Amino acid sequence: MEYIQSEKEKDGCVFCRALEVEDGIENLIVYRGKYTFVILNRFPYTSGHLMVVPLTHKASLEELNKATQDEMMQLANWCLHILKALYRPQGFNLGMNIGEAAGAGILEHVHMHIVPRWVGDTNFMSTLGRTRVLPESLEDTYIKIKNEWDKTVQHGQRKKPRR
Repeated sequence: MEYIQSEKEKDGCVFCRALEVEDGIENLIVYRGKYTFVILNRFPYTSGHLMVVPLTHKASLEELNKATQDEMMQLANWCLHILKALYRPQGFNLGMNIGEAAGAGILEHVHMHIVPRWVGDTNFMSTLGRTRVLPESLEDTYIKIKNEWDKTVQHGQRKKPRR
């Protein structure tokens, strides 16, 4: 509740500011790759809502080099793997909102959303109240995902699942 009621920062890019802080609950960065990073959404649609963001401050996908685009897709794949293991969603929404007309909340720094979904996860609170209710705190989600990420992903390689 404190976060929701606090004054929102408007100066600079939220993603670039997050990169200036040591990774943890404060900046919600789960993993840093060579060209991109994975961060929790501060205003998640559902628990486990992750984003893959390029380190380079660019407004659109076509402005990114191939290595960055490739790493974005690899990390999105890892996000799916981690979220399936932790939350057992019934589906996913993956996507980018590029430009104001497309609904981009952060216009200047392109990013991909990975949103776990369950049948019936949109209810009267979301539809009528325009409010989201999440079953766990953002801090708990971060700790859960970070621990699973560190167990599963090492040195840019996904570990083989234990049998």
